[in-house]
Parts: sequence; C-alpha cells; structure tokens
Amino acid sequence: MSNFGSAVSDINGSSEDVTHASSVDAEPASCEVRARLKRVKQKAADAQVIVVEKGRKSARAANDYAHDRPWTTAGVALGIGVRIGRK
Repeated sequence: MSNFGSAVSDINGSSEDVTHASSVDAEPASCEVRARLKRVKQKAADAQVIVVEKGRKSARAANDYAHDRPWTTAGVALGIGVRIGRK
C-alpha cells in the first residue's frame, strides 16, 4: 500500500506542477490533464478496494480450510517444507 500512496502523491505533485506551470493560454489543457489525473486516481482507489477485499476473502477461506482440516494442512505444509529444504 505504500507504493499506492507514493503513486497518489506523485499524481498530486504532477497535477500541482501542471497547474502552476500553465499560462492563461494553456488553461483548457491544464484542466483536461487535471481531470484525467482525477479519473486515474479514482480508478486506482477503486482497484485498491477490490484487491483488499479479495485478499480478505482469500485469507478467510484459507483460515477456514486450515481450521476445518488441520491434519491435511499440516501435511501439505510439511510436504512443501521438505520440497523447499531439498533444493
């Protein structure tokens, strides 16, 4: 999430740079750039919400599976550990 925060900060900084650097003639272009940046920020925020929710659902499913089948989970973990340890 820190990468997302830095990306949003970069977008905000770019938006401010465009606003300060624009002249009266460039105002329509500047407004369009700011509008596009706003849409990109909103899409990124929406994507973040979706990813976080899917991650929570996956974690809940894994937790439920581990609690319902502890010996199967332990066996799979042992097998993966042995496999990694052999390399």
